[in-house]
Formats: sequence, structure tokens, C-alpha cells
Amino acid sequence: MVKSYLKYEHSKSFGLITSPLANVIWTPDEIASTSSRNTGAGRAIVAANEEIICWDIKKGELLGRWKEANLKAEVTTFAQSKADRDIFAVGYQDGSIRLWDSKISTVIINFNGHRSAVTALDFDDSGVRLVSGAKDTDIIVWDLVAEVGLFKLRGHTDQITGIHFLQPKAVILPDTDGDAVTPPGEYDSREGFLISISKDALIKIWNITSQHCIETHVAQNNGECWALGVSPDDTGCITAGNDGELAFWAIDLAGLRYMSRETAEDAERKFLTKRGVISRQGTERTLGISFHPRSDYFAVHGSEKAIEIWKIHSINEVQKSLARKRKRRREKMAKEGIKQDDTINAMEPPLDMASVDISEVFSLSVIVRTGGKVHSVCWAAGKAGKSLQILAATTNNQLELYHISTKEDQKKVKKNEPLDYSRQFSVDLPGHRTDIRSLALSFDDRMLASASSGCLKIWNVKTNTCIRTFECGYALCCAFLPGDKIVVVGTKSGELEVFDVTSSAILDTIKAHEGSIWALHVHPNGRSVVTGSADKSAKFWNFEVVQEEIPGTKRSSPKLKLAQNRTLKVNDDILSIRFSPDSRLLALALLDNTVKVFFVDSLKLFLNLYGHKLPVLNMDISFDSKLIVTCSADKNIRLWGLDFGDCHRAFFAHQDSIMAVAFVPHNQDDNGHHFFSASKDHSIKYWDGDKFEQIQKLEGHHGEIWSIVVSRMGEFVISASHDKSLRVWEQGDEQIFLEEEKERELEELYEGALTANLGDDEAGNEGTKFEAVAAGKQTVETLMAGEKIAEALDLGIIDLEIMKEWQEAKLSNPKLAPAARDPQFLALNNISAEAYVLSVVQKIKSSSLQDALLVLPFSKVLPLFTFLNIWVSREWSIPLTCRILFFMLKTHHRQIVASKALRQMLVGLRVNLRAALKRNKDEMGFNLAALKYIARQVLENSVSDYVNEESWESGVAKVATKRAFIDVA
Repeated sequence: MVKSYLKYEHSKSFGLITSPLANVIWTPDEIASTSSRNTGAGRAIVAANEEIICWDIKKGELLGRWKEANLKAEVTTFAQSKADRDIFAVGYQDGSIRLWDSKISTVIINFNGHRSAVTALDFDDSGVRLVSGAKDTDIIVWDLVAEVGLFKLRGHTDQITGIHFLQPKAVILPDTDGDAVTPPGEYDSREGFLISISKDALIKIWNITSQHCIETHVAQNNGECWALGVSPDDTGCITAGNDGELAFWAIDLAGLRYMSRETAEDAERKFLTKRGVISRQGTERTLGISFHPRSDYFAVHGSEKAIEIWKIHSINEVQKSLARKRKRRREKMAKEGIKQDDTINAMEPPLDMASVDISEVFSLSVIVRTGGKVHSVCWAAGKAGKSLQILAATTNNQLELYHISTKEDQKKVKKNEPLDYSRQFSVDLPGHRTDIRSLALSFDDRMLASASSGCLKIWNVKTNTCIRTFECGYALCCAFLPGDKIVVVGTKSGELEVFDVTSSAILDTIKAHEGSIWALHVHPNGRSVVTGSADKSAKFWNFEVVQEEIPGTKRSSPKLKLAQNRTLKVNDDILSIRFSPDSRLLALALLDNTVKVFFVDSLKLFLNLYGHKLPVLNMDISFDSKLIVTCSADKNIRLWGLDFGDCHRAFFAHQDSIMAVAFVPHNQDDNGHHFFSASKDHSIKYWDGDKFEQIQKLEGHHGEIWSIVVSRMGEFVISASHDKSLRVWEQGDEQIFLEEEKERELEELYEGALTANLGDDEAGNEGTKFEAVAAGKQTVETLMAGEKIAEALDLGIIDLEIMKEWQEAKLSNPKLAPAARDPQFLALNNISAEAYVLSVVQKIKSSSLQDALLVLPFSKVLPLFTFLNIWVSREWSIPLTCRILFFMLKTHHRQIVASKALRQMLVGLRVNLRAALKRNKDEMGFNLAALKYIARQVLENSVSDYVNEESWESGVAKVATKRAFIDVA
């Protein structure tokens, strides 16, 4: 009988506040969630590996998660729509883009066009177009209404680091009747321009209408360009790169508006002008530039622990500053007795803003010092007022909201004194600042202890909430003591720290070893603990309860103490230490690549296990004390028998160092010899120790896995990783078989190789590199969709012929038996061939349809046009039919023109399509006229407000006089 195993699946993640790869967006309370819990500080939308999560900044509570099932790619960037604030576009590591509705936390549209990670996203003002840039150097413009990629722009030679829509607003001109009209040929929402920067140090302006680059400048003279900030009115932008230089650019919106109306281009006209360069305080690479949406400030940050807030001075402020400088210069010249003639006056700085030095317009206001290295900032546009608020996401897994007082707030402020700032709120409790190095479960599996450098946290396993936080040293190992009230932590400095979970206090700190304590393990009887250290010794500690006097009183209180009773000296550093469950043996993994097994009672050497080529990093002993599994930095796992020390099997398990192994602690379901291994290759593997077979591979982490822990009953596994997340893998009811798992892995390898080859083919076809190409990408999904359409067309054409012959035969023989159709049609309630093919096409995602149609060979075009003609004549799904028809005509234009059969079919198709479109147009026109009529009726029957002319005129003459409004029913 074939053995089956129960499958482990990822159930939840916690411990991660914000990923260091993606940006952060602040939203008001009412936008981020439908919840009525408004706290006033707003919400922070951040990325957490493959999820998008929403935090309440004031309370530090997790409000929502956006995650799609079976999605493993990490979020790299996301953007909020300017028209509908509930819509977010999220870019992923695999090049896919998903549009999420934050109200219902579901995906609306799924795009797949980039070959590598998406790095920049931006919506246009109307919210109907999205532009994306990626590491593959491509820029793609997406139509969100039709759910298709419009085109792909190529011109940059390195990763796109910033992109923005430039949309010159239309000039409203009065006509002869005084009504406002837009001039013919003026800009509309389908047109516009893009500005983009890349690591190739170039800044480009693209014309969306003509789909080409109209202007290119070198943004950075000394390295890559990493940050782009565009002012809210689109009249200027700032670029920054590896050093601390900020380059300021002026954008000629009037020129772009004029160009969008004219057919001929002016090659000599420049729309982007470099105004100057200013060096900021930090010299690190600049990662982000963010303009305040309403105030005259912008924020700049690099990879340091600081945010620079810069002030944009108004024209009056600049003119006053220049006038003061001119006055001081004249006074100095008069003091020195220099005669002021016209030539000297001519040399004085002019008051024209276009020629003013850029340092007069921009000045550094304050440097906000943060609690960690900043990876993204976002202005928090809270209550209307003079103060500023900025939200910072740091690389050490925390969010901070700072309040900055402007000079209008500060009554007694000196001229050049920096602004005051304070940290209002922070979200830092639900996660560690540094990597988690050790995990430990309580004896009842209800609490989890996670230890890192400087922090020990206790979590509720069921709710995944942090219930206790302790400050500690650089923790390397930890364990719960029996009773689940006390946690012992071993540190890098050689100290043992004892914490009481119930009272949230540290009980004792013992200088246990001279070197780092790499491992500790509680004795199976629960009365002692053993520690292994880099000082080449293992020490045994008994638990003792002593009565301590309370200072100032005669009373005493019981207190737990660790008392050392034995020491075991070895030849090298101890990296891991384990008791056997029967309390008979003690195993020590040493730095010399060996594992030594001692008797616990006499501390005599029993076995010496050698075979690993690099040090053993972790080990575990099975429930029956018969097997010991060891993992090493040599990427191998070895299974040994503890009877004679023989190596049962050694196998290459992972692609990188294996950091942890753990047996299932019981044999309830005959799985006592099953074990887990975790590695730096981001994966966990589940093994059968009796058959030496891999049962399952658990993937989900996006960083090196440092530690795993298995529950006492084996129902779940918890892992900790470099990505700062804790993941729970629960055992489900689904059964898996080894052969099926092997087949599934082979299929995944084949699909991965297939998509990689498709990507290579696309990259290889770029020999004649056009600036604008079709925005598409073949994936396994589109290939399968194309095969489904081809299969449906084959079945449909055969069925059409069968039904045609049957109908002709029925004319001569009315009692003829029903036609012998394909069973698939009969199973679908005797559906017609044309309805079946239409249903297959309609099931394909709109964003994948064009790529699926490209899979069809030219021989399938004639059957497809046959069905298109039937759909048009019956007016079935006209928008979809037109989209397929026009795409196929554009794709196979030359072959269609050369084919007689297709040309004759197109004539009939054109007649039917024109008639159908005319009927649709008439229907839409009728409905539009009806809606206009209803709108007029509503306006006529509603209450109108009008302004009294006399009071209006007096209000214009005297500003203090209020306007008079009269309500007339």
C-alpha cells in the first residue's frame, strides 16, 4: 500500500511591520477602511513581503491584509489612484501588477507585462491609465478601463527608478456668447506626457500620443539616478543619485500643451531646463524625494537615519531676500567709500525669478533624526493647519509619524533657527528591530518566545499578538522552563538572562560562560538546563528556589535561581547541544565538524560522529532516542543511529547552509521519524527519516531562515527569517503522495523553464529595438488560454458542419434522428457551437486575452472569423467581438490581405458589424438623450441658489461685506 502523508500549508504571518523594499502611503481614516474606529492619526499602507497591510498609526493595531491566494512574489512598489482613493496598484517581484480595492480587499485587475521586478508606478489624474517601470528597463502604459497594456516604451538602458504622468491642463477660453469652451485639438485625458528616470543617469520626457521620447538629458554626472520628485503642479522636478547632489529642473508645461495641439514638432524647443544643483547634508545615496501636496515643503532622504525637510520660498520671500542682499552690498560699498555708478548697479542680482540662483529659492529647514535607516517617507496631510506631519518607514521594521512645527507655529523663533519636530506616534511593538535568532514554544503550545539582538518578545500563538516585550542582550538561544512562566535566554556576551513572563520583569542575569552561549536545552525531567558555549565547555544548571529578603522588611519572597553543578570540557566551540528524550545521552555539535555523544550521568564519551565537511549548525534527536539528525553548513543532512553511531543516510538537502532541523516530537500518526529542515535558501523541507525521502517543500520566506520550532503535537511549525517575519505552517487534512509531489515539482520546473525561454525569446527579438512595442508577456496562463481557444475552435467548426449537414438532411426527412454531436456539447445542455466558443473566450481574463490570441496559429484565423461573423450577426458581446477582430486584423494584416477566402469573409463581416454598431450607437444616443432630459427635469424641480446683484457688487467694492444669498423655491 502506498503511504500517504498529511500536508503542511502556510496559514499566517506575523512579526513584520514593513518591508524594506517597498514604499509607504499615508491615508486618512475614512479612506483606508470601512471601520468606524477613527483615531485622527490616519492609517499607514505598507508592504509586508507578499502582502499589503494597513496599520492604525495611533493605536499600532493591524486593521487589514490584502493577499491573494497562491501568490508568493514579494511586493516591490505600490501607488494610490488620484481619482478613486480606494484603488491601489501594487507591483510585484515577478513583474506582475495587481489593482486592489481597499474597501473589499480584493483584486480587480491583474496585469503581466514585465520580465522582472516592478520598481515604479503612477496613475494619471483621471485614474483610467497606469504607467509602470521595472528592472527590465521597460515602461508600460496600461488602460484600466479596457484592462489591456497599450504599449511598451524602450529607451532606458537600466532599471527604471522613477516615473510620473505630466498632464498639461486644458486652457478654458470664453466663446462669443461668454460660455467656457475648450479649443479644438486641446489636450484630453487620452493624451499626455511621461517623465522618467533610470539608473542609466538619464531623464526622459515621452509623448504618449506619438509613443516616443521627445527629450533626453543627463540627470546625474557622477553615477546612477535613484530618486525623482515632481511638484504637485507639475511645473518642476528634482532628481538625485549616488552622492548628495539634488538637481532641480523646470518643466515647460505651456510648451507641452502647445505641442499636444500642433501636428509638427519643434525640434529646437526644450521642455526640461536644468535650474541648478544643491548639495544636501547627507552624502549617502538619495532614495526618495516627496513634495508636500499643499505646503511649500519637500522631504529628501537617503539610506541614513535622517529626513531632510526643505522649504520652497515664495516669489515675495525671494525678492525680499535679494533686496536685503542688495541693500547690504550698497551699505558696504558706501562704508568703503566706493562710488556707486550704473555699471555696479547692473552687476547686482536681478529680481527676475527665472534668473535667480536656485539656492535662494530652496533652503534646508530641519533634519528629522529617525530611529532607523529610512527606506520610504510619505507626507501625512492631516488637519488643516500650519504644522506638518511626515510618516517614515525604516529598514529596522518600524513606522514613525513626526510632527514638524513650521515658523508660523513658533512664536519666538529666530531667523535661521531650525524648525522643531517631535515623534508623535510609532508602530514598533508588533515586530523585532533585528533578525530573530532563536524561537521557543511553551510546553502547552500557547506562547512563542522569539529572541533577537536586544529584544525578547512573547507572542500569543493563536492570535499572533505580542503580549510581552523585554530588553535583553544579543540573544542566540532561548527556552521556556516548565510551567511556562519563565524564559531563559543565552547571549553573545556569555550571560544567561532569566525573565518572568507573568510579572514582565528580569529575575536574574548570570555570567555563565566566557564566550558566546550558542545553545541551551532543558532536561526532559524539567529540573535542569544545559548550556553550550564558545569557551569549549558545557555547563549544567539546576533550578533552585531560594528565599530572598525584601529590603526594609523582615519578610522574604521565593525566587528562582540557576545553580551550576557540573561542567563538561571539550576540545572545540560548542554550536548545538541536545538531551535525548530518554535522558540517557547528551549530544554536542562542535566547531571541528564532529558530533560527540556523552552519557548524561557519567559524562563519558559514548559516540563520535564524523562525516560533515563543515561545522554542524543544528541537530535533533527523535522521540524514541534511536535517531539523531544533523545539519551542516556543507548543505547536507545526515541521519545517524544512536545505538552504534552508524550513518544511515547522507543527502544533499538544500542549496545553501542548513540552519536548523527538528523532529516531530511524538509518534501519534506514525510520524515520529519525520523531521523538518530550514536553510538560507529561503525554504523549509519536510522529510521521512525512515524512507530517506523528501515529503514536501515549504516556500514562502523571502530571506534566510534562521530558526524553526515544531509544536509538541506536530500540528504546526513556526519559522523565523531574515525578512523579519514569523510564519506558521499548519498541518491540514489534505493527503499527499510522494510520487504526486515529485510530478508536481517536475511540472513547476518545466513551467519555470518554459516561461524563462519565452522571456529569452522576447529579449532576443529586440535586435531592431523600436521605441514603442506591444505590451504583452507570454505566461503559462496565456499559453493554456490560447490552447483552450484553439481546442474550442476545432470542436466548434466540426459541430457547425455536422449541424449544417443534419439540417439539410432534415429538410428531406423530417423524422430524422438528432445529430451525433460531440458529448461535450450534450453535457453542457446541448449548447450550440457558437455559444460554446463564446463562453470559452469570455472566461479568459481581459488582461490575458491578447496574449492568448497570439498563441493561435494562422490556420485558426479562418474558423475564428467564422464565429466572429456569427456573433456579430446575432449581436452577441459586441465589445468583445470588436476587440478580438481588430486585434487579429492588426496582427495578421499581411496574411489576411493575401488570402482570398478571408477577404470575402471580411466583406460580409464588415456589413454585419456596421449594422450592429449602428444599432448600438442609436441605442446609446437614445439613452443619453433620455438621461439629459431627466437631468434637466431634476434641475428645474430642485431649489436654486442665486446671488443678489446689488449685494454682490457691494461685496466686490468692500471686501469686508459678506455676500447675500437668497433661496427661491
